[in-house]
Amino acid sequence: MWFFSRKGSQSGFSAYNTAEEVTHGIDASGLTAIVTGSSNGIGAETARVLAMRGVQVVIAVRNTSAGMAVKETLVKETPSAKVYVLELDLSSMASVRKFVSEFKALSLPLNILINNAGAICPYKLSPDNIELQFATNCLGHFLLTDLLLETMKWTASRGNIEGKIINVSSEGYKLAYREGIRFDKLNDESWYNRFGAYGQSKLANILHANELSRRLKEDGMEITANSLHPGAIVTNLWHNSSTVSGWLTKAFGSTVEKLLVKNVKQGASTTCYAALHPNVKGVSGKYFVDNNISVPNAQATDTELAKKLWDFSMTLIHQGRKHRLTKPGRSPPLLLVKPYQVKILPLSKI
Repeated sequence: MWFFSRKGSQSGFSAYNTAEEVTHGIDASGLTAIVTGSSNGIGAETARVLAMRGVQVVIAVRNTSAGMAVKETLVKETPSAKVYVLELDLSSMASVRKFVSEFKALSLPLNILINNAGAICPYKLSPDNIELQFATNCLGHFLLTDLLLETMKWTASRGNIEGKIINVSSEGYKLAYREGIRFDKLNDESWYNRFGAYGQSKLANILHANELSRRLKEDGMEITANSLHPGAIVTNLWHNSSTVSGWLTKAFGSTVEKLLVKNVKQGASTTCYAALHPNVKGVSGKYFVDNNISVPNAQATDTELAKKLWDFSMTLIHQGRKHRLTKPGRSPPLLLVKPYQVKILPLSKI
């Protein structure tokens, strides 16, 4: 458990440090960052600390009223902060494309992209008829990153400042199905387990960052891509999971829960460390835990699985651009996958 690792290792920081502590003394004026899922929890704290350090922050949220409330808090605390609020529903490819269009209309540079938003929920399909956790936690961020990459490349080359893409994953990736990503059963409700699906989506976050890092290095781009585990934090991520919500308190009591679970300020620290700390310059394709580089399991470092996920995701976002994957009223589609090929068939035809 994280509470045993009070002493830091490579970085000098540990699980006990807050986002403010790991960025103390850093002047990030002139940088621009997008933080998804920043209306509450570690996303809001990440946005707050980035703004405190001088970063121009774009709050990307489903609920713009909640986003505006965060903006008001940030500006009240840091009057010089430049904060924008834009609507983004990562479960919808149309919403992701609309967000990117609105962001580009602002004519802002982009130095840091923090793919923070996440969900855990019972079985449900997204507006594009893709299993909701995979659509929100993985595919929406994959599309967002893909659409913003040219802006990040332009910013990095123009300002000679390294760009950073950060996927907020979770140690929950170890809950993924045995095969890792169920490419051929993604939408099959009969195989669905909410925690297995959550683990699958968090594994996908790590694999996405790894493959993106490899491609950026091949292209010689001054942009890094990393993933991280923020720590065990009970936030609004669990609002759809009555199984998890309050479990630690019921099982151990509030005093023990405080030892087992990080607070939000500690939970946002690894994200802010990866985004701003000089120690991370040039570091790419790594997985961070408690403000230090960690080594995930073999599945999360499987290069062939990462490449297959990349091609699978590319196929889905290009298909989603043309049409929804099934017509309303028909059975949820089952994704049948051969290497690098995807066919969409309704269950009634199988």
